[in-house]
Amino acid sequence: MAKAKTAYVCTECGGEASKWQGQCPECGAWNTLSEISLAPSRPNAAAGRRSGYAGGAGSGAKPTPLAEVATAVEQRISVGIGELNRVLGGGLVEGSVVLIGGDPGIGKSTLLLQMLGEVGAGVAGLYVTGEESLGQVAARAQRLGLPLGPLSALAETCIERVLEQTAQARPRVLVVDSIQTIWTETLTAAPGSVSQVREAAAQLTRFAKETGTAVFLVGHVTKEGGIAGPRVLEHMVDAVLYFEGDPGSRFRILRAFKNRFGAVNEMGVFAMSDKGLREVANPSAIFLSTHQGPTPGSVVMVTREGTRPLLVEVQALVDQSSLGNPRRVTLGLEQNRLAMLLAVLHRHGGVAAYDQDVFVNVVGGIRVQETAADLPVLLAVLSSLRDRPMPEHTIAFGEVGLSGEIRPVPNGEERLKEAMTHGFRRAIVPKANAPKSGRLGDLEVIGVERLAQALDACR
Repeated sequence: MAKAKTAYVCTECGGEASKWQGQCPECGAWNTLSEISLAPSRPNAAAGRRSGYAGGAGSGAKPTPLAEVATAVEQRISVGIGELNRVLGGGLVEGSVVLIGGDPGIGKSTLLLQMLGEVGAGVAGLYVTGEESLGQVAARAQRLGLPLGPLSALAETCIERVLEQTAQARPRVLVVDSIQTIWTETLTAAPGSVSQVREAAAQLTRFAKETGTAVFLVGHVTKEGGIAGPRVLEHMVDAVLYFEGDPGSRFRILRAFKNRFGAVNEMGVFAMSDKGLREVANPSAIFLSTHQGPTPGSVVMVTREGTRPLLVEVQALVDQSSLGNPRRVTLGLEQNRLAMLLAVLHRHGGVAAYDQDVFVNVVGGIRVQETAADLPVLLAVLSSLRDRPMPEHTIAFGEVGLSGEIRPVPNGEERLKEAMTHGFRRAIVPKANAPKSGRLGDLEVIGVERLAQALDACR
C-alpha cells in the first residue's frame, strides 16, 4: 500500500510547504505549520472547489457592469433578540455567513438555539450539531423554555450529507455547531485540521450565496483567544463575532470584529440566567459601581462601542513602590498608553508618579480601546495619588496629546446626553466638545484645552 503524501499548512495564512520548518515561508509566523494528508481529489469535487466562495461558476462567469446588477435593498431577517440584531447591523442578511467564537461554556450554542427558537415561528431554521446528540439539544431547548415544534436539528458531521439534507429541508437560517467538527469526503485529513476546516467553510459559504440561506458557524478558540483553524476562515465569512465574559460574572459581551453589513466594533450585552441568555436593556448600569459615597481613584467616563455610548467606571490605585522599576498594570486598557499618559502627567501637569506602582482597571471587564479614556485615566490616577475623591456626579472624557493638549473625541454631544440621562450634573470634556453655553440641560459642562486646566477643575 502506497504511503499517503503529506504537506504542511500554516494555520495563520494557509500557506503550504513541502516539509516542516519552524517558520512559515509565506507570512513568517513561527511554529504554525501543521501536517495534513493529501489524497487525489474526485473530478466533480475538484470542479466544485475551483468555483468561487460566492458561488460563481468557474467557466460561465463574465464581466458585468454594476449598473446592470439589481440594486434591491438587502433583505434582513430579525432574529428576535435585540442585542444580536444590533451587533449584526440591524438583522441577519439573507445569504450571509456569520462566524461566532468564544471560550468553552460562554453561551454560543445557547444564544444560537434561542435565536432559532425566536425566529422558528415565521422563518424555517435548522440546527446542525456535530458535538452533541439530538437528545442533548432537545433537553437544552426544554430547559430554556423554547417551543420544540418549530425547531429542527440534524446530528451530522459530513459536509456533503449536511448540504444534501439542508437542500431538502430548505431552511432560511442554518446553524453549524461547530465548524471544527465538520469534514469532507474529498480529503483524508482528520476533522478539525486546517484543510478540513477551510474546505468545509468554503462549501458552506458557497451554499449560502447560491441559495440565500443565512449561515451561522460556531468556531472553537485557541488558548490565545483566536478562532482555531486557518486565518483565511475569517476572511471568507461576512461577519466575525466574539463572545466575551469574565468566568466569575454572569454578564456576557458579544462584539463584532468584522461585519460587511453593519458597524464594526458594535457590542451587545447579555446576562446568563437559568433560562438562558437575556438582553441587558441598560448596559451602562452594570458598568457603574455602586459606591456609598465619593471614592478616591474612581472616575466615570463615557465611551462609545459601535453606535452606542456607554458609561463605564475607571478605577486607579497608586501606591508607593518597593521595586526599582515600578509596576504599570492595566485591565481593559492598553498598558503602553498608561506609561505614556503618566509621562504627560509629569511633564505638563507637574505630578510625578515615577516612584509609584500604578494599577488601572475598567469596571465590568469591558475593554476600552478608544483615546477618550485618556483624561479619565489621568484624573483617576491623580485622585488616588492625592487620596482625594472626584466631585460627586462628575464624568469626564477626552484625548490627551503629548504636548498636554486635550483633543476632542467623536460624538461628544451624544456622550453628554447619555451622562445627563443617568443623572450626572458635571462634565469635564475637551473644549471643542463642550456646548457654547457651558450647559446641556441640567448638566454643567466644563471645556478644557490643556491638562493643567482639567486638573484645576477637579480641585
